[in-house]
Amino acid sequence: MTYLNEAGPVNFLKTILIILLVYYAIKFFAKLFGPYLIKKAVDKVQKKAEQQYRSQQQDSTVEVGETVIDKKPNSGKESNNSVGEYVDYEEID
Repeated sequence: MTYLNEAGPVNFLKTILIILLVYYAIKFFAKLFGPYLIKKAVDKVQKKAEQQYRSQQQDSTVEVGETVIDKKPNSGKESNNSVGEYVDYEEID
């Protein structure tokens, strides 16, 4: 009869030791590879921002003094006359 799955102080200590080893291994590798991964992410975001800036600069070839309208205004708006009746008033002294 073997008691491999029995809860006891030895198995508890083994579990705690494994948890600590995994924690410190993750901490060590994070310090080792963290700066490299962050630098790669920053470079990727910077390249994307530069690409967007260049495409925006190529699209906007506007000469000095020229007026540019980026967005057409909505001319389909109509006033809502069903809100109520307008009442003119007079100021009393």
